[in-house]
Amino acid sequence: MAAYSTPGVYVEEISTLPPSIAQASTAIPAFLGYTEKASNNGIANSLNLVPTRISNMLEFRQYFGGPQQAKFEITYSDNALRSVTATPPVHKLYYALDLYFRNGGSSCYIVSVGNFGTDKVTAKAKDSFTDGLTALAAEEEPTLLVLSEAADLGAEQYYTLCQEALKHCSGFKNRFCILDVPQPAAGVTIEAAFKAFREKMATYLKYGAAYFPHLRTSLSYEFTDKNVTFKGAELKDKDLSAFLTADTGLYNAIKLELASPQYSVVLPPSAAIAGVYAAVDAERGVWKAPANVALNAVIAPTVKITTEAQDKMNIDVTGGKSINAIRAFSGKGIVVWGARTLAGNDNEWRYISVRRLFSMIEDSAMKATFFAVFEPNDATTWLKVRSMIESFLYSLWQQGALAGPTPQAAYFVNVGLGSTMTSQDILEGRMIVEIGVAASRPAEFIILRFSHKLQEA
Repeated sequence: MAAYSTPGVYVEEISTLPPSIAQASTAIPAFLGYTEKASNNGIANSLNLVPTRISNMLEFRQYFGGPQQAKFEITYSDNALRSVTATPPVHKLYYALDLYFRNGGSSCYIVSVGNFGTDKVTAKAKDSFTDGLTALAAEEEPTLLVLSEAADLGAEQYYTLCQEALKHCSGFKNRFCILDVPQPAAGVTIEAAFKAFREKMATYLKYGAAYFPHLRTSLSYEFTDKNVTFKGAELKDKDLSAFLTADTGLYNAIKLELASPQYSVVLPPSAAIAGVYAAVDAERGVWKAPANVALNAVIAPTVKITTEAQDKMNIDVTGGKSINAIRAFSGKGIVVWGARTLAGNDNEWRYISVRRLFSMIEDSAMKATFFAVFEPNDATTWLKVRSMIESFLYSLWQQGALAGPTPQAAYFVNVGLGSTMTSQDILEGRMIVEIGVAASRPAEFIILRFSHKLQEA
C-alpha cells in the first residue's frame, strides 16, 4: 500500500485479472529479391536491404516499382504473324508477390537486395541474397522465408543459399523456409534433379519444406511497345509502337497474341505456397496442414507428377528429405499435394503443421513470460506462469490444435521446487517450466479396407 502524507481522497486500481498469452503471428513471409527501385519519400535506394512491410501490390509499386519488362521478337511475313520468341525477364519478384496475394497472402516483408540489372543472375547475386538474410535478422516479425527470386541462380549457389536460409530459420526457431526445387536442365531427369537437391540439403531440415515443380500462371508479362520487335523482310527494324496509329488492327492482334496463356509467367511455387500458408492459418489455424488446397491464378504445373513419381518425392528412405508435389487433379484444379518438412523421416518434425505449431507455441509463451523476469522466484510467480500457459494451451485444445479427449491428455505444464527445479536452480536465478503438448497430426494416408460380407439369411 502506498504511503500518503497529505489528507485527501486517493484512487488505487487493483489488478484482478491474470496475465494472458497472445498468439504470435505465424504467416508473415519475407521475400528477398531484386526490384526496380527501393525508395521511400523519393530518396533513391533508401530501402535497399531494409526489410519493409507491405500489405498489397499498390504499396509494392510505391516503394519498389513495377516489374522488369519482358521482350518479344516477332516473325511477320506475307501479312501474317508466323512466330513469337519470348525473352522473360531475369527478375520476377513482382510477379511472385502478385501470385502470393492472389493465393490468400496478406501482410509480408520485402527485402530488396538490389535494383534490376541487364545481365543474368550471377555469382555476385548470391552474395546479395546473403546480405538480405543478414538484414532480415534485425527484424522480429517475419515467420516465413521465401527465396523464389533466387531459384534462377546456378544450382550450387542456390543450394548454398538454401542451407544458409535454413540455418537462419534455426537461429530464430520461429521461422520456416519455403524452398523451390530448381527446374531440371535440358536432358536431366527429375530423379536426377531431386538427387542433386537432396545431396546439398544437409542440416536444419526441420525448419524448411521443398516444393516441385514450377507453375505456369495466368499472369501475363508486362512489356512496352518498344520491347516488341520484328524480324523478317517486311517489318524488320521496327517495334510495336510504329503500328499504334499506322495499323491499329495489326497492333491489337499482336497485343492479343502476347496475352495468350502460352506466353504467361512461369514461377517457382514458393510464392503461391506462402499464400496458401497465410490463408490456411487465417481460416483454420497453423495446426492445419497447408495441403489439399487448390491454387489460384495457376494454369498448370510445368511437370506432370504421377502417383508413382510422387512415391519417390514424398518418402526418401535414405535421407528423409521429402519434396512436396503440386499436382493437377480432374475436378479439383492444381492442388498442393504434400505436407512434409525436409526432415521427412523424423517422427517428431515430419509434418509442416507440427513444426509450425510448436514454433508458434514456443514464441507465444516466450514473449508472454517476459513479465516474470526479475519477479520473485516463488510459488506465487510459478502459479501465475503455469496458469497463463495452461489457459493458452486449453484454448488451442478447444480449437483442435492439440490431440486428446481431455485437456490433461493433450498437454501438461509443470513448474516448481522439487518438480522442475532444485534449490540450486533457485539460487542461480533459474525458473524452469516444462511444457508438453500432443500436437494434432495430419491424416496423410486414408486407407479404406473393403471385404465381401457373406449373406446371412
